[in-house]
Amino acid sequence: MKIGLFYEHNLPRPWNEGDELKLFQEVLEQVELADKLGYQYVWQVEHHFLEEYAHSSAPEVLLSAYSQRTKNIRLGHGIVQTPPGYNHPARIAERIATLDLVSNGRVEFGTGESSSLSELGGFNLNGAEKRDMWREGTQLAIRYMTETPFTGYEGKYVSGPARNCVPKPVQKPHPPLWVACSQRPTIHLAAENGMGALTFSFISSEEAKHWVDDYYNTLENQCIPIGKVVNPNIACVSPLMCAKTEEEAIAKGEKGVNFFGYALAWFYVFGKHYPGRTSIWDSYETNGDQFSLFRMQQLNQAPDAIRGCIGTPDQIREVLKRYEEAGVDQIVFFSQAGYNTHEDICESYELLAKEVLPEFWERDAAGEGKKKARAEELNEKALARKGEEELPELDPDYSIDSPMAGQMGTSFF
Repeated sequence: MKIGLFYEHNLPRPWNEGDELKLFQEVLEQVELADKLGYQYVWQVEHHFLEEYAHSSAPEVLLSAYSQRTKNIRLGHGIVQTPPGYNHPARIAERIATLDLVSNGRVEFGTGESSSLSELGGFNLNGAEKRDMWREGTQLAIRYMTETPFTGYEGKYVSGPARNCVPKPVQKPHPPLWVACSQRPTIHLAAENGMGALTFSFISSEEAKHWVDDYYNTLENQCIPIGKVVNPNIACVSPLMCAKTEEEAIAKGEKGVNFFGYALAWFYVFGKHYPGRTSIWDSYETNGDQFSLFRMQQLNQAPDAIRGCIGTPDQIREVLKRYEEAGVDQIVFFSQAGYNTHEDICESYELLAKEVLPEFWERDAAGEGKKKARAEELNEKALARKGEEELPELDPDYSIDSPMAGQMGTSFF
């Protein structure tokens, strides 16, 4: 089981001059530290207009910055919003390939559609059609990335003429594909399409076992890849704050995690938001107790999903073992939440890497050969089901004529 990190860039109000600058610089330091400590993945979201919850609207810029401050950590788009109304598929392909080049082949291409009205409405997108938009945008981005040249497309949500999209990525045929999942049907969708499942929702290790079993059974028997190679992986998100005592871990991490969950629900479930004026933090301070993730834990609602990895090294080790035994391929930690401090986050990363993670990394490395062989087997079966893709044929005489094509002797000035 691999170990990843997850960043939304939480920034609760009140905001002072320089707070965003401080936040971004601290996260750069955290990712650089994580790379030195041996963490294997960092995932960066793409969200728009979600004040306080996610100040990460340009993940490609952040991941590029990470690439120049790190050497080994995998750089995950968690996710790129692929409906064309958010991002044109050609631009996605260009950005993914460029990041893959500047990082020397470390990109993970996570995709998704979003579901918040703040984002969908902000780009005038119809939420009822977002799944179809996601599929069309994702398929087309893969084509732009892998075809030489791209032979053109006329679709419902986006169209494009024949062009050769450059540059091309280091990883062939393309970086590993993922899709964001918050419910079991989307996990099933990920498997059907041969994509890694980024389960950005709180699920227990017991739930994870059911999700993992369904995911791999579907990959085995039903998968028709959306891309040119399958990526058999399932990742689960978990809060993290590691400290020497349970009391210290809770004191440093509980309120931040609770605010993270409250802000998430604000935009996706119950909030009435006034752009530029609403203070979600003030609302949380008034009403947050009834939404407390720790209170839910006390009511026995999926305790290791909600409490996650907030505790001592020994407590966190036991939680991670349960996910490992359930067959989860990666645990993705988030610590940057609410007013959790930079110093506490860094100390937590260091303590976990020193006292807990080496045994998981050792077992992961030992099982790498078996996992690779299994992936190759699944890929072979899935590509056989897919067969040959039928792509538009390009007229051999097709060309793009410049305004003065055929007039080489004419002065341009």
